Amino acid sequence: MIELKNTVKKFDSYTALDGVNLEIEKGTAFGLLGSNGAGKSTILRLLSGIYKPEGGEILIDGENVYDNVNAKQKVFFINDETVQFGNFTLDKLRKFYKGYYMNFSDEIFETLRKKVNLPLDKKLNTFSKGMKRQAIVITGLACQTDYLLLDEAFDGLDPTMRIIVKKMLVDAMLDRQLTTIISSHNLKEINELCDTAALLHQGKIIFSRDIDSIKGNIHKVQVVFPKDEHGNPVDYKKEEFQGLEILHFERSQSIYYIIIKNDEETIKAYFAPKNPLLLEIIPLTLEEIFIYELEVLGYDSRDINSEE
Repeated sequence: MIELKNTVKKFDSYTALDGVNLEIEKGTAFGLLGSNGAGKSTILRLLSGIYKPEGGEILIDGENVYDNVNAKQKVFFINDETVQFGNFTLDKLRKFYKGYYMNFSDEIFETLRKKVNLPLDKKLNTFSKGMKRQAIVITGLACQTDYLLLDEAFDGLDPTMRIIVKKMLVDAMLDRQLTTIISSHNLKEINELCDTAALLHQGKIIFSRDIDSIKGNIHKVQVVFPKDEHGNPVDYKKEEFQGLEILHFERSQSIYYIIIKNDEETIKAYFAPKNPLLLEIIPLTLEEIFIYELEVLGYDSRDINSEE
């Protein structure tokens, strides 16, 4: 398990993480969502032991990470930049990491390398961005760590490269219960790969939840009510719908559009006594869910994007 306990990280006067509490179970595909500067990359660098927290704890399987070789052996961090390895060939990269990770598998490395047909003897600075990302992912998977951390892993990759990299990750997650933590501002990527996600904003965790439960508990409702005894549309106000957790409420002529945080059966049962002429319950995308939740909390919904 990964645990952040009241974690604080500062850079001079700037507070990047402000008392963050987070738990990530083993075998989880976990997504860290948030805008640039939200604290996603800071968490990954703390987990990999690059940064030391100013407060709180960063624990991997109960051990503090910073300056702890045993804990670091369990983690491989794939940065969003690969410039530091530009003069390395793929073979030199393999040997470099093999010296640090005792469980490194040449067999896994070679199997994955052959699948994507990367050359062993060419320098990484001659590779395309997609090829560089493949090289680092291959190396990370060959290290056979318990935890794989990826910072904006698919940023700038073309669709074909995305599919290849995702397949390598998914295969490893299924084969050996690899715990994968992916930071991204892209909801689509998180939705496709992760089963749990946390949303960060201004150095704080807004929420951390199972994605399926998020989707199953928030709905968009379109409803039309019968007219009153005078033949006029009934003018309902949000406050009249007591007992429902309403995130968004608007009306366009006779149609009410309501975002409700309740399960589908509860919603149907609630509206049944009002004998609606139309009651349509529509599932929301992950993007829509986070946007409405952010708005309720008073944050700007433009802080997250569905596309890069």
